[in-house]
Amino acid sequence: MNKTVEVLPDLSALVARSLDLILSKLATAIEERGQFTIALAGGSTPKPLYEAIAQQNLPWDKIHVFWGDERYVPPDHPDSNELMARRAWLDRVDIPAANIHAVPTLDADPAVSAAKHEQHLREFFNSSPAEFPALDVVLLGMGDDAHTASLFPHTDALQVRDRLVTVGNKDGNPRITFTYPLINAARSVIFVVAGANKRPALAQVFAPVADDFTYPSRLIQPQGELWWLLDAAAGSELPV
Repeated sequence: MNKTVEVLPDLSALVARSLDLILSKLATAIEERGQFTIALAGGSTPKPLYEAIAQQNLPWDKIHVFWGDERYVPPDHPDSNELMARRAWLDRVDIPAANIHAVPTLDADPAVSAAKHEQHLREFFNSSPAEFPALDVVLLGMGDDAHTASLFPHTDALQVRDRLVTVGNKDGNPRITFTYPLINAARSVIFVVAGANKRPALAQVFAPVADDFTYPSRLIQPQGELWWLLDAAAGSELPV
């Protein structure tokens, strides 16, 4: 694993650096493989990044968009990660509808939706049941409890090592989430983290020894590159 930690002066610098890095990975992927695959994060921090991507002149037909996790709500619900990304980015550009790989959230049983999405991923990447396909970029945030995607502390989703997608749990509410082995299969994992409230969790995530199941972001150890992009409020106390 190739790990890089960068602390940017403020949120605008964090967004600009995140944009530059994603555009670099996009250019490389299209040159080498003819397409770019990215899994998006939810939350408030990435929204200005998505708005910035929407302003770019890109080969949209070669870009495939996934989500690392999704709340178990309809796609037009205000809490939907898909809805946020569509409003900030996807509805503003000429990306083919078939290139937007939304998470299904309308089944009575979330486990059914998770299985459907896993099957879709396997078919798209043409992966065998034993393989974890490699997305070009998995974009992640981190909560002040050190969760990432919908991998929350001491939840069953952290134990899932043989699936691509599983059901997460946030205060009794189901979510659909990539498993950490799928995230770790990515060519590049990029954490984008802002805010002083993240400092205590970051200290544990970066500590030489701590409990992975208490601080789930520690489980993200990709086979490719790991990028931590932090604003100064979040990262100023970390040794970089």
